[in-house]
Amino acid sequence: MRVIEVSRFGGPEVLALVERDQPIPGRGQVVVRVEAIGVNPVDTYIRAGTYPVLPELPYVPGGNAAGTLESCGDGVTGLSAGQRVYTACSLGAYGEYCLCEASQVYHLPAEVSFVQGAAIGVPAATAWRGLFIRGAARAGENVLVHGASGSVGVAALQLGRAAGMQMYGTAGTENGLKIVEEQGAFGSLLHKGNYVDELREMVPGGFDLILEMLANVNLETDLTLLAPRGRVVIIGNRGRIEIDPRLTMGKETDIRGLALAAASSAELKQTHAALAAAMRSGVLQPVIAETLPLADAPRAHRRVLEPGINGKIILSPNL
Repeated sequence: MRVIEVSRFGGPEVLALVERDQPIPGRGQVVVRVEAIGVNPVDTYIRAGTYPVLPELPYVPGGNAAGTLESCGDGVTGLSAGQRVYTACSLGAYGEYCLCEASQVYHLPAEVSFVQGAAIGVPAATAWRGLFIRGAARAGENVLVHGASGSVGVAALQLGRAAGMQMYGTAGTENGLKIVEEQGAFGSLLHKGNYVDELREMVPGGFDLILEMLANVNLETDLTLLAPRGRVVIIGNRGRIEIDPRLTMGKETDIRGLALAAASSAELKQTHAALAAAMRSGVLQPVIAETLPLADAPRAHRRVLEPGINGKIILSPNL
C-alpha cells in the first residue's frame, strides 16, 4: 500500500510517498480502508519536530481519516468489516490503509460524506471540547470564535448555534468572512483596521467565552474583550506572547488551555456521542477547502498554515 512516511523531522519535503505492507490488526485493533484524510496544523508541528511529544522515527502522520472498516482484530466488539467510520487516531492516517485502536474509531452516519468525515475526528471534537468541556458554554451566552473560517471554527459556530448560544466569528479574508456569515453568526468581522473596537461595540458587555485559534497574536486582546467571569480557551498557538496578568483580575476571567490528547476516555465518549447526533441531525456539516492527492502531502502541509484557509484541507488516496 502507499503511505506518506517521515524518516526525519524537518520541512514539508520530508514527507515521502513510499510502499509498505498493509497492516494487520492485533488484539483490540482495526484496519480502515481510507477514502479521505484530514490535514491538521498539529500534523505539521509533529513533522517539524516542534511538538512537545514526538513519535519515534519513521512514522506515518495523521490522526484523521474516514473510510470503511477493512478488518478487525481479536477482542473487537461493536465494529465489523464494511462499516463506514471516521478515525481519531494519534498517527497513521496518511495512507491507503490505517491501523487504529478500536477505541479510536467511530461510526460515520450516512448523512455525512467520507470527505466531510475526515474533518470530524480532530476539528469537530476540538470544537465540541472547546465549547462544552473546557469552555463550559451555556445557552444564551455570547461566544466569539477568533479565527472562525477554518475547520475547527466552522464546527464551533455550527455546534454553538444549535446549543442556543449567540455566536460571533472573525476571519482573515473576504472568502473566510463569507463562510462565517453562511454559518449564521450573529456578527462577523475581518481581521483588519479597528475590528477589535467593532467587536466591543457588537457586544458591549463582553464575550462570555472566546475560542482562540492564534493565541500568540490575540490573547491579550481577548482578555480585554471578556465579560466578567469570562473564559478564553486556547485552541491554537504558534509562539510566545507577553501579557499583563492584571487583565484577568478585575473581572476574574480565566485562560484555559485545550489539547484533545488530554481528554479522558469518558470525555471522548461524551464528545463523539454528541458529534454523532449533530451529524445525523444535519447540525454538523464540515466545509471543505480543498482536496489533494495523497502524493501532494507536502503541498497540503504548506497550505494548512497559510492565512485565509477556509475549511478543511483533505488528502485523497484515490486521486
